[in-house]
Amino acid sequence: MHEGKNPILELHGISKHFPGVQALDDVSLTLYPGEVHAVVGENGAGKSTLMKILSGVYSADQGEVLCNGVHVDIHSPRNAMDLGIATIYQEFNLVPVLTVAENIYLGRESGGALPGMLNRKVLSAQAREVLKRLQIKLDVTAVVEHLSVAEQQIIEIAKALVANSKVLIMDEPTAALSDREVEALFKVIRSLREQGTGILYVSHRLDEITQIADRITILRDGQLIATRPVSEVSTAEIVRMMIGRPMDQQYPAEAHSRGEPVLEIRGLTRDGAFWDINLTLYRGEIVGIAGLVGAGRTELARALFGAAPASSGVIRVQGEQVNLRHPRHAIRKGIALVPEDRKLDGLILSRSVRDNIALASLGRLFKSLYVRDKVINTVAGKYVSQLDIATPSLSQETLYLSGGNQQKVVLAKWLLSQSEIVIFDEPTRGIDVGAKVEIYILMNQLAREGKAILMISSELPEILGMSDRVLVMRDGSMVAEFTRAEATEDKVMAVATGVKEL
Repeated sequence: MHEGKNPILELHGISKHFPGVQALDDVSLTLYPGEVHAVVGENGAGKSTLMKILSGVYSADQGEVLCNGVHVDIHSPRNAMDLGIATIYQEFNLVPVLTVAENIYLGRESGGALPGMLNRKVLSAQAREVLKRLQIKLDVTAVVEHLSVAEQQIIEIAKALVANSKVLIMDEPTAALSDREVEALFKVIRSLREQGTGILYVSHRLDEITQIADRITILRDGQLIATRPVSEVSTAEIVRMMIGRPMDQQYPAEAHSRGEPVLEIRGLTRDGAFWDINLTLYRGEIVGIAGLVGAGRTELARALFGAAPASSGVIRVQGEQVNLRHPRHAIRKGIALVPEDRKLDGLILSRSVRDNIALASLGRLFKSLYVRDKVINTVAGKYVSQLDIATPSLSQETLYLSGGNQQKVVLAKWLLSQSEIVIFDEPTRGIDVGAKVEIYILMNQLAREGKAILMISSELPEILGMSDRVLVMRDGSMVAEFTRAEATEDKVMAVATGVKEL
C-alpha cells in the first residue's frame, strides 16, 4: 500500500514522564499520505499523551519527530498547525453563535470593501467549495449552535482542510454519533484518504477500526506493543495485545438465580417520550433494554430515577406504590442510575474521588450538618479498594481519572447508598476493553448479591452477552421480550427496526 511513498510523519523513540508515571516509553510510529492509522490501547496506555505531543500540548522528554523527513520541534498547538498537523478533539473548538462559513474560515476571513469588514459572499462561496471537497451538503449560512454533533464535526474537518493540514488527528470521533452519522463520517474520511491526508484515528471501538483503518498501532502501559496491517490481525488479537492477556470470553455472563419482584411498572407513560410501558424486574437478574437511538430507553431510565417524571402509570418498588417526582425520591427507595453521560450527570468532576463516592449517602451517614472527614475517608477507601479504582489518592479530582475509573466512582457512590435497583445507561461507553470486562464482573457481583439490574446499551453484543432477559423498545413502546436463549442479534434488530426479517 505504501510502496513508493515516503512517510508524512515519523515518531522515533518518544518518551514522556509525569510525576510517578512513565506515560510513554520509547514509542515509534509512522504515518503515510493517504493512510488511516488507528492508535488503540486501554485508558492510561499513552494514546492521549502521544497525540498531545504531536499537537503541541506536551513536549516529549526524549525522541524525535519528523515531518516529511525533516526534524521538527513541536512546541505549541499553533506550531503544530503551521506544520500541517490538525487535531479534532471530542470537545469541538467552534464559536456557537457564528455561521458555518465564519467558523470554517475563522482567522482566515476574506476582507470586505472597508477595513474590518467581512466579504460574506466570498466567505460563503469558499466554504461551499471546501465542503464540496468533502462531498458534504451543508448550509454555510446556518448558525453552528443549531447544528447536530455530526455536522459540527464536519466543520472541524473543513477547518483543517482550509489550514492545508496534511495530518489529521481524530480523537474518539464517533463517541457521540449515531450509526448513520458514523457511516457519513467514514465517507468523509475515505474522501480525505483519497486526497492524500494522513489520519491518526484514536478510538475504543474496534469494530469501527476494522472498517476504516489501514494499519493499527497498539499501546499498553506507555509502550509500543505492535504495529500491524488491520487486514492481518483479528479483533481477538488486538484485545489480547491491548490488555496483555487472552480474552476468551469478552462478556463474562453468568446464570443468575431470580428472586422476588423488586420493581413493577404498569402503563407508564411520559408524553412525547414513551407510552404504556409494562415491566417487571426481579431480584438477582440483569435485564437488558435494546433499541435504536430515539426509542425512549434513556427517557424511561430517567423517569424511573425521578429525573424526568412519568405523566401517568404506576411504579411499585418491593410491592409499594411510589411517586418518583425527583431523584431524591428514587434514592430513598433504593433506586440508582449510572447515567449515559457520567461527566455531566454522574459526577462532580471538580470534586475529589472521596466526595463523589459519598455524595448520595451524606444524609444517611451524617445526622447533623457537621461532616467528619475521617468517616468519609473510611467508607470511600473501602470502595476504592473493593472496586480497584486507580487513583493516586482519595483527594484526587475525579476529572483526572480515566473513563473506566470514573465509571467505577459512580458505581461506588451507589454501592455506598445501598441501592437495591441499579439502572445502567450505556455502562461502558467511552471505556476501553479491559475496563469493560471489569464493569461486567461488577454487574455480575451485584446480581449475585441480589441486586436487580436494568441495563440500557446501544452495543447489541453487550446486551446479548450480559442479559438474563432482553427487552426491546421501538418508537417509545416496549415491543418484545426474549430470554437469553431466544435472543439473537437478528431477532433483536428485526424487532428494533420494525421489519419482519433481516
